[in-house]
Amino acid sequence: MGPVVVKLGSSVVAEDEGHVRLEAIERICAEVAELHDAGDGAIIVTSGAIARGIGTMGLSARPRAMDELQAASAVGQGKLYRIYDELLAARGVPSAQILLTFFDMSARTHYLNARATLRRLLAWRVVPVINENDTTATDEISFGDNDFLAAQVAILTGAELLLLLTDTDGLHTADPRRDPAARLVPEVSDFESLGELEIGAASSPLGSGGMRSKVVAAEMATAAGIPTGIVNGLEPGALLAARRGERVGTRFHTRATRVSSFKLWLKYAKPSHGRLLVDPGAERALRERGTSLLPVGVRGVEGDFDAGDAVVVVADGQRPVGKGIVNYSARELRRIKGLKTADVQAIVARPSAEAVHRDYFVLD
Repeated sequence: MGPVVVKLGSSVVAEDEGHVRLEAIERICAEVAELHDAGDGAIIVTSGAIARGIGTMGLSARPRAMDELQAASAVGQGKLYRIYDELLAARGVPSAQILLTFFDMSARTHYLNARATLRRLLAWRVVPVINENDTTATDEISFGDNDFLAAQVAILTGAELLLLLTDTDGLHTADPRRDPAARLVPEVSDFESLGELEIGAASSPLGSGGMRSKVVAAEMATAAGIPTGIVNGLEPGALLAARRGERVGTRFHTRATRVSSFKLWLKYAKPSHGRLLVDPGAERALRERGTSLLPVGVRGVEGDFDAGDAVVVVADGQRPVGKGIVNYSARELRRIKGLKTADVQAIVARPSAEAVHRDYFVLD
């Protein structure tokens, strides 16, 4: 049985001024301890290190410059974890701090190492407390207030449930802060239907996420067979109620067709380094028959990439088809695009003739 992954957004961890919501964190840790005592494995993914640093330094607002964000995170990271550690320890639950970066999720070896470490901690009945290692991030704080990170952690540990705690009661038909007529969406089984909703990217003044990033995280997790809930982390008992399967917040149901963890990693975590433009025949073969992409179907090559990198496959110049790992470099593909297999092998010999093998390709 997999763990329950509980993710706390910045709006749950801290008030707008950066002061920690100690009462909320203490209650959530108490509920996590109940899960632990009942035999559930539990993982906490927390945001709020930057918010904690902002509060400690007395800054008037969330910084925008990368060095300031990283410095605020450095100030707040240890202080934030100490709160979790002490609150869990007071209830007899050991914890461990883990800091991950986008690179840890995008590099397959790092990804597998992270999974092995988390599984060992769970086997030892330790609650991992995970945050992004903002102090070494090279891009804008990129996990969407850690929603994406929480989904990746749920996938790589084979979680039984992912709970995204925020400061609203769940997904609404519109932003309830701006539209008093907005209604709660209690269940989601079809992600296509969400296109009718006004799902905003707005977040709290101290966070970098928003409801849209939570919906994307739910889409990722449910594709791996992990039910996901968005619930109000400021509401006492909401976490345990969601764990019991009660109607609280928004529940995203798993999809009939599951996607392998490798293909979810490829789709969402591994960065792309270029694009391949394919002809209509290759597009149909990829979409309808699930075949590999051969060089003969490639019409254009954009970017500078090596064999083993991920690329986005597009049709008509802009319509996304999917994403895959290439067997040739950009330079090689520019030489062999549009050629039949026999001609390709005469120019660039490879054990596999495919530009992208179907086992290393995922549809958009």
